[in-house]
Amino acid sequence: MKSLLSVAPSAALLLLLLPACGSGGGTRDSDEPEAVAPDQPPVFRVDPTWPPELPNDWILGSITSVFVDRNDHVWITHLPETLTPEEAAAVQDPPIATCCVPAPTVFELDPTGELVQAWEDPDPMDIAIYPRNPHGLFVDHDDHVWIGTFRHHRVMKFTRSGEHLMTIGTYDEIGGSDHRELLGGPAGMWVHAETNELFIADGYGNRRVVVFDADSGAYLRHWGAYGEPPDDEAAYDYAGRDESSPPPGQFSTVHGLRGADDGLLYVADRRGNRIQVFELDGTFVTERTIAPRTRASGSAFVVAFSPDPEQRWLYLADGTNHKVWVLRREDLEVVGEFGRGGRQLGQFLRPHGMDVDSKGAIYVGEASTGRRVQRFLPGP
Repeated sequence: MKSLLSVAPSAALLLLLLPACGSGGGTRDSDEPEAVAPDQPPVFRVDPTWPPELPNDWILGSITSVFVDRNDHVWITHLPETLTPEEAAAVQDPPIATCCVPAPTVFELDPTGELVQAWEDPDPMDIAIYPRNPHGLFVDHDDHVWIGTFRHHRVMKFTRSGEHLMTIGTYDEIGGSDHRELLGGPAGMWVHAETNELFIADGYGNRRVVVFDADSGAYLRHWGAYGEPPDDEAAYDYAGRDESSPPPGQFSTVHGLRGADDGLLYVADRRGNRIQVFELDGTFVTERTIAPRTRASGSAFVVAFSPDPEQRWLYLADGTNHKVWVLRREDLEVVGEFGRGGRQLGQFLRPHGMDVDSKGAIYVGEASTGRRVQRFLPGP
């Protein structure tokens, strides 16, 4: 995938550029984050001005990932195929209304919410270079963009402008939790800058965290819950779980992960309703169960950290209870929450993608029928 300036549209994905003179996208002074005492858990308020209207009559399907890079640019992936004909009326054959058009599946916004670029899928689609059904996204220290596609069992590496560099896993092939080349259903990813190791939450079908060399794609190691070998055949009564039930011995849906600056890895085991913490070699440290009676898809979707040097606060997106939990990272105690189920401003339907910018604002994308990204500013 290369820029429209350097390759014909039929050969690769297109880089769609928007002029910088967008209308109404600036952040107002009153929307700047407010300082919060460092010993007090942060609270948040929704920013009704962000993002401004997307160009070209674009509309979003289910949001699968939201990532904020080191420039505070917000990357978003979504699933256009989840839109109904009525929602994407302008592209029906024949069109049934004047609006709307599915947005490209991967795009980047600047801090004001204005479009920087978008990766357009080629027609016909070339699955060798296109991240079909994207599910997770991470931009690493070298500005490489990693995208997981859990439905098709692979993680793909791109340049910032969308040129395909490498694929880990094989399209539509799965090999189980102990396989060293094939993936199950990769969701979240994180690259450790010091070692250039790629950590993958391989949690749909498989039950593991797996690590590869981010340059060569060579397999390095993997582990399951508690740092033990994963067992794909293990059973657990998730539907009957309550506060007195023992935690599951295996991962259920390893959905999100992120490494902290102090060398600890935080893994969101979605249907397991918990966060497990590891050293980077897979040594188990501790865990915290969140809302143990949560059934269906579970409570632990995606983790992110506050931007202070100590990363004192951990945020957990919960796509079943439709909220974001605030935890003290030191002991994983729940100290706050925001959001509830609904379609009104500040409410969620299946928060699925989430990240934090350098000023402490949290960006939350909704899957299911939510289909939007909202920004929450710290402060009352």
